[in-house]
Amino acid sequence: MERKRITFTRKETDTMSEEKKEFVKHEAPRPEFPKRAIITGGMPYGNKKLHFGHIGGVFVFADVYARFLRDRLGDENVIFVSGTDCYGSPIAESYRKLVAEQGFKGTIHDFVEENHKAQKKTLDDYMISLNIFGASGLGRTAEIHNKVSDWFIRTLYKNGHLHRISTKQFYDEKAGCFLNGRQVIGKCPVDGCQSEKAYADECDLGHQYMPENLINPKSTLTGDTPIMKDVENWYFDLPAYNKLLKEYVAKISKQKNVRQLVSSTISEFLADPVVHIKNELLDSYNAVKDQLPEHEFIEEKKKPSFTIKFKELDEMNKATEILSANGIRYRTGKTLVPFRLTGNIEWGVPAPVLEGEDPLTIWVWPESLWAPISFTQAALEQQGRNPDEWKDFWCSKDANVYQFIGADNIYFYGVAEMAMFMGLKEGENTIDPPEGEMQLPILCANNHILFLDKKASSSGAIKPPMAADLLDFYTPEQLRMHFLGLGLGQRSVSFMPKPYNPNAKPEDPDPVVKDGFLLSNVFNRIIRTCIYSVQKYFDGVMPVGEVDEQVLADAKKAILDYERFMYRFEFHQATYVLDSYIRKASKYMAKNLGDADKADDNEARRHALIQVFHMIRTAAVLLHPMAPQGTEMILEYLQLDKSFWSWDKIFDTISDFTGGKDHKLKFLEPRVDFFTKHQSQFNTSEE
Repeated sequence: MERKRITFTRKETDTMSEEKKEFVKHEAPRPEFPKRAIITGGMPYGNKKLHFGHIGGVFVFADVYARFLRDRLGDENVIFVSGTDCYGSPIAESYRKLVAEQGFKGTIHDFVEENHKAQKKTLDDYMISLNIFGASGLGRTAEIHNKVSDWFIRTLYKNGHLHRISTKQFYDEKAGCFLNGRQVIGKCPVDGCQSEKAYADECDLGHQYMPENLINPKSTLTGDTPIMKDVENWYFDLPAYNKLLKEYVAKISKQKNVRQLVSSTISEFLADPVVHIKNELLDSYNAVKDQLPEHEFIEEKKKPSFTIKFKELDEMNKATEILSANGIRYRTGKTLVPFRLTGNIEWGVPAPVLEGEDPLTIWVWPESLWAPISFTQAALEQQGRNPDEWKDFWCSKDANVYQFIGADNIYFYGVAEMAMFMGLKEGENTIDPPEGEMQLPILCANNHILFLDKKASSSGAIKPPMAADLLDFYTPEQLRMHFLGLGLGQRSVSFMPKPYNPNAKPEDPDPVVKDGFLLSNVFNRIIRTCIYSVQKYFDGVMPVGEVDEQVLADAKKAILDYERFMYRFEFHQATYVLDSYIRKASKYMAKNLGDADKADDNEARRHALIQVFHMIRTAAVLLHPMAPQGTEMILEYLQLDKSFWSWDKIFDTISDFTGGKDHKLKFLEPRVDFFTKHQSQFNTSEE
């Protein structure tokens, strides 16, 4: 997006202090935002409730950005979507176990619906302001999603990007069935990956490979080693997009609103097809090297293996077959492989029959990538708008799609999705689609949010706390502010809630509660003190008047710093801006209102209140996306209209909202808090 600089008239600059002139002189260009936006928050699997990582690693960030853009662009121009991922082998396997081990009597549809309702309640409890939380396999959103899926695949097929490929699929002879996804587990074959939780064709770290390359596969149904049988499925020709994806990475690596984590991770998957073989097998390799397709031998000094590099993926695959036939073990590198679109699992979105093949279903990962389009249409329909308006959000250069994801999913969203979106355009593909064609989303990927310094997983040894359970100890706004301040955009960070930490001492502060003191203590005190002063000395009428030049300059600087950080998804920096600004407001209030009270000078008191209420206004607007409940309460007591939140008026003073007249406030009862602590935190000495 183009960026613009704030300009001032000569009259304004002539009356500025030297400090303010210096600030304006060095003011950074302002980022420019789109006219319309879609925000997506990933899709949690429908086999479980939400754990803290879903909320603290993705949804809070997506929600804050959606709320920020609503204030900036207007409610009607922002659509925030997500939904339950209803299909896939993880869900089928969880359902099978629930029936077999716990005697669950319902259908798989009942199982998913139960989890969907629980997920939605948790999101509501955390004030995640989705326009729609749909479900790929439930209700009206499922009907729309089936149609979108049919259109999406047929369009890729029509444009020549799909291939019907015969591949090997795992088959459990004892169970008498093919194994899908997580029904088989082994060790990841990708070089350098240590994952012991690799499934049929992807590991838990997102690496992709052909099923026959999985190391030491075992059936989760019987524990036996499965055999391989030939099956035919539709694949998207992902390797054909290697060059375009490299151009895409080069482009986004220069964008300030794309994290280096995104571009660097995508680049890892765009390497040439290579095979790594241990040095002790060099003689075995030499014995068969003439049988291999043309390749380059690369000696890896100081490494335990050597590398052979191929020009094409097919050549590498032929080589691995020869190596396997001769008992030579190897590891493949990270390279693009055909992206599977269909499978034979029964519980899934029906795939279109393209060439008279037996009916198939769509693999869960591809359809989850275009599910936000389905949910956008459903959200528009719910609002009484034309579902065809989805193109105004997804296919217009005046709009952006912002997708919030975890680091493990960059391959799917940054590689497979981008290539498929390019493939929807008929004719020559490009990384810069014309107006009216599918535009490429902007990805905001967070690093891992750890739990007590370890990576937690619902299917692993370290179980993460459920998001709903955290609300037994903290308020939603305390948790929201804590998650935002962790700095997940920079590195993986551990979540260390004291009630769950067995190593925490009674006298140790709780990191979550400590981060919330800015609101529950400092900002609360500022707001209450000012309103109580108005009630005591001005009969509940807030004084309105001219705001000091320095107070305006401080507010403007906080606004512009915050805006820049939000544009770059640097949420932790935005919280630091607020921390500094609110604490500065607190010091100003303590001195100036305190001096006025000591002197019992009502004019000085009036002047101080005008300044501090401007600080409250500025802080409230910037906090609104992060702590919506408390800030909405501030607006309620200020008795102003909703335009208070609009960034069209971000530099306005309260006088601009009241027509320059003093303004009656809602009466504030004693001991009322705008930002509360959790009930369990009272009677503690952690302040």
